[in-house]
Amino acid sequence: MMDPSYIGAIDIGGTKMAAMVADCERPLARVSEPTIKTGSVRAVGEQAVALLHAACDKAGIARSQITSVGVASCGPFVRVDGMLGLAAPNICGARSNAADLPNDWDWIPLEQVLREQFDTVAIRNDCAAALVAERHFGAARGEPDCVYVTWSTGIGFGLCVDGEVLQGKHGNAGHAGHMLMDPASDAVCGCGNRGDIEALVSGRNLRNREGRSTADIFRLARSGDADARALVEESAQWLGRALYNVAATLDTRLFVMGGSIWTHHGDWLAPLVLSEIRSRLPALTADVRIAPAALGQLVADIGALLLVMPPGWLARWDDDKPWLQLAG
Repeated sequence: MMDPSYIGAIDIGGTKMAAMVADCERPLARVSEPTIKTGSVRAVGEQAVALLHAACDKAGIARSQITSVGVASCGPFVRVDGMLGLAAPNICGARSNAADLPNDWDWIPLEQVLREQFDTVAIRNDCAAALVAERHFGAARGEPDCVYVTWSTGIGFGLCVDGEVLQGKHGNAGHAGHMLMDPASDAVCGCGNRGDIEALVSGRNLRNREGRSTADIFRLARSGDADARALVEESAQWLGRALYNVAATLDTRLFVMGGSIWTHHGDWLAPLVLSEIRSRLPALTADVRIAPAALGQLVADIGALLLVMPPGWLARWDDDKPWLQLAG
């Protein structure tokens, strides 16, 4: 079978969705908008199709030219009738009964809707896809024992052990954001857990608990507000303890850190997180490192492209790093 001339990528998050189209040389266009959370249960899948078509229009290529699509999505996933559905508590209202989710969706037929439009659809947890991208082109290149972590609207992980990116029975390996840290806490996650790491530190849950935007919380912390600083430092310590648990479980050497919170504040949070990891069981943690995601905010988009990228394209992309032009 001949390689396609163009491929598509979709990045689905709890806050925004993005679509990208690319050829063998470079990304051609990218569009994004807030993730839809109203309408029928098909709305998210239909939004993904519409965004990819908009990217085609922006790039000046026929919509029919995109037949292979990689999807990097927040999760978790469920499998229904052999296809992956999305059951994300930060999108599906029936999963959390949260006031900011005005829908009654229990799960979203994501793969079904996409396969109505595209011949090839590959769906991976967004952090697992991001890890694939960082291992090919970024900070985890050549590292067989590594983890990608996002600190953003939610908390997510992509896990690699002995050179294999883990997937699990429904593609949910890496949902360590829901590991229980303090079940007596009054911090409630969208999944229903009390005191899991996402409940304690994610942007959405910090905002809901504090009654002000995550950006304001971190801005005040950086400017010296004592209460905000204490909250953010405690959050970094909780995240560090979660990373310790992962390192102790998987014998991890490298954590690649991404997500909007880390991108903007990792410079001063990294020492706090690393101290929590290395303060316990040095035989497992003494050589653990933290590095920022080299692909920045395009890491999940590039990871989604890699799910369907023909092998013959890889060397050129690696040499030219064409995503840097789009990021700029």
